[in-house]
Amino acid sequence: MTDQVEHTTDGGFEADVVNAERPVLVDFWADWCEPCKTVMPVLAKLVDEYAGKFILAKVDTEKEQELAAHFGIKSLPTMKLIVNGQIVAERSGALPEGEIREFIKPFITSESDKIMLAAMTAHEENRFADALELMNQALAKDPSNSDLKINIARVIFTQDDKVGSLALLDSLSDDDKNKPDAVKLRAEIKMSDQLENTPDLDQIEQRLVDNPNDCEALLHKSHHLSANGDHELAMDCLIKIILVDRQFEDDAGHKGLLAMFDMLGGESTSVQKYRRKLFTLLH
Repeated sequence: MTDQVEHTTDGGFEADVVNAERPVLVDFWADWCEPCKTVMPVLAKLVDEYAGKFILAKVDTEKEQELAAHFGIKSLPTMKLIVNGQIVAERSGALPEGEIREFIKPFITSESDKIMLAAMTAHEENRFADALELMNQALAKDPSNSDLKINIARVIFTQDDKVGSLALLDSLSDDDKNKPDAVKLRAEIKMSDQLENTPDLDQIEQRLVDNPNDCEALLHKSHHLSANGDHELAMDCLIKIILVDRQFEDDAGHKGLLAMFDMLGGESTSVQKYRRKLFTLLH
């Protein structure tokens, strides 16, 4: 089957869509619908870009009224994603390209995705050489896949190759550099660098016994706590720095909190809690 079915009908729907071996994006449209005409070139572009990973099937709701009624189409355009004969997701309206990508992405598995999954399995089994070989194969098949590069950068970082990991992150486009996983990994690498230049925790604790408001010791303690996974305690140290001396090392307490927010991700309950604390403190 081709990657694009210009006009699927009630009679051909089973062959074109239900029995398809690949995911099918069904676009319900009509000639009088201007938003439909806005979406069409975007869908055509994605079909070409994904090169066979999904099929686009169009349903003219004026000609296929029974088919539109069967699927309960109430507004146009409406897109339904069908995998193995089942509707797995649907959207209505003239969505921008980015939202359509996010809509179809979870249901499309490329050859590079399969190789990367095998690579991650090899890495979890401590077969690093095999994992690296598989990752390179995946990247060769899909060199523009930013998510793939971010995953590879994370695996390389776990092997203490910070330079290689940062090089991959730096190779991303400006938009991809701002993806949450990329921002989080860069923050983790920065935290790791900070810990390398930090005194032993015992020394830091003794300094804090002598002076509980020692901002440098509080900053170093936050690095240790963060590395040990005690993120809220680490953020408490940074909050205290702000309270004691907002100007310490060019606002290190505030900057340290923002770096931890990046590392933990915006959905973290700890981040939400300490964002509120920071807002109250600053205002």
